This record gives sequence, C-alpha cells and structure tokens, in this order.
Amino acid sequence: MGSDRHYPEEAPAHRVKVDGFWMDTHLVTNAEFKRFVEATGHVTLAERPARAEDYPGASPEMLVPSSVMFEKQPGPVDLAERRWWIYVAGADWRHPRGPKSSLAGLWQHPVVHVGFEDVQAYAAWAGKELPTEAEWEFAARGGLDGAEYAWGDEFTPGRRHMANTWQGEFPWQNTLQDRYEWTSPVGSFPANGYGLFDMAGNVWEWTTDWYQEHGKIEHACCTMANPRGGEMAASADPREPLKIPRRVMKGGSYLCAPNYCRRYRPAARMAQPIDTATGHLGFRCIMRGPAPDAPGG
Repeated sequence: MGSDRHYPEEAPAHRVKVDGFWMDTHLVTNAEFKRFVEATGHVTLAERPARAEDYPGASPEMLVPSSVMFEKQPGPVDLAERRWWIYVAGADWRHPRGPKSSLAGLWQHPVVHVGFEDVQAYAAWAGKELPTEAEWEFAARGGLDGAEYAWGDEFTPGRRHMANTWQGEFPWQNTLQDRYEWTSPVGSFPANGYGLFDMAGNVWEWTTDWYQEHGKIEHACCTMANPRGGEMAASADPREPLKIPRRVMKGGSYLCAPNYCRRYRPAARMAQPIDTATGHLGFRCIMRGPAPDAPGG
C-alpha cells in the first residue's frame, strides 16, 4: 500500500493485509442514486443551506445550497492558485454541471455532488458499507501488487487510454483523446484484474478512513491487518474552530492531468472535507462476508 515514487502523502510504501470482501463492479450511478432518493426522501448535503452557526463570519450568499465545481480556464494559470474551483449555487446531484443542467443522458454516469453523509446513507439503504482506504487500494490494484496503475506499468498501453483523465495542459487545454471532457458512463474503459471498472479516473471515490499521513505509521516495515485509517481531525482545539474533519478519497478523476494531478493510480490519495461535495467525487460500496445480492452489485 502506498508508494515511495510519487507524492509525499503516499509514502512510505507499507504492507497491509485485508480480509476478503465484495466490491461493486462500478461506481454508483445517477440512476441508482435516484432510486435511493425516491425510496427514502433523502436530501443531499448540496441541496440544503449551510447553517450559519457552523460557519461564523460567512457571508449569507455562501450559505445557500451549493456545491464545488470546476471552471475551465481560458489559458495557462499559476497552478498553485487553484482558481478553477468555484462554489456554484444550485449545483447538486440532480444538476451536476450547474443549476441549468439536468441528468438527461447521464443516468449511467457516476453520481457526483454527494457529501460523506450522503454516501453513508446510500450504503446503509443498500445493505452495504463503504470501503476503507486499504480495502479500496487492494481492490484497485486488481492483483498487480506494486504496479504503477490499475492495469500495469504503462499509462497508455498500445496508445490505448485506460481511464477517463485529462489530456493536455490542465486547467485550460483538454485534447479529449479519451473522448470525455466530464464524467463518462460507468464501464466505458477496461476493467482491472478483479473485474472492477473506473478504479482510476472518472471520479474520485470516498473511503471511510480519516485522513492521516502515511508517515505517521509506526511500523512501515510490518504488515498491518485491516487498518481503519486515522483519527478524526475534528476541531477539538478551540484555536481552530473551523477545521473540518477530512476523509480519504481515492482514484483520481477526469480532471487529473500529467502536468498537475497524476493521481490516477492505486497508491494516490487526497484529503476531502466531509462537509464538501464536488463535481468530481463519487463512490462505490462493498460488502463483507457472504456473496452479495443487493442493488448495484
């Protein structure tokens, strides 16, 4: 698990053992999430206004129902500024590309603009669970222990694109060699060795682990069994009242590019605040124990 060859948060590489589990072959789609909402009446995080008491000092327009979206830039920018992220009022899972968009033609695309509480609610309804970071990474590797990508060590074997990622200069030039500028229908690219689709690119995926640095692992040389990563980074310290707990997300997305975010690899990881939904983050579920017979299996 992890890597010593890429971003510092992936190091050190260390051995992990996980018990057997079953994983959904594809990301939860808009069609599947719609069935959940119709059955439960669930209202997602992005569809609800934020509470002013949770964000003291925030302007009222920042508290309206909204979600984070990517805004393509007109030309090269300073990559350190990340100016391409904007809060968009009215963006949510029903309107994935902004308030005037719809799900027409997107029913088999992965659901996005879902917060951690939303994906937990779906998993409970489906009789499933969310994976830990270790379980997710084990599944993503598809039996290729130590390989660079979910399909091997070459990014485009035979010049074939194996995942929905960004080609060109992020965040302004996308040459669309893989045919997709946004999300793609689940299963549009080859499955890995375990028969799992989109374990790289398309959208990031929530895991249950609280984010911590791999460097805090006490014994990188030894095998850990079923790790449940990290302690909650909650705001127990009164000097940091707005520090939001963060979970690990895995897999990269359609916005990952060679010049900016080379995180379309099993070892890659990022921290995601649990109070934030975005247009490039979704999820899939697992079941531990006997073979599953549940929605989306």
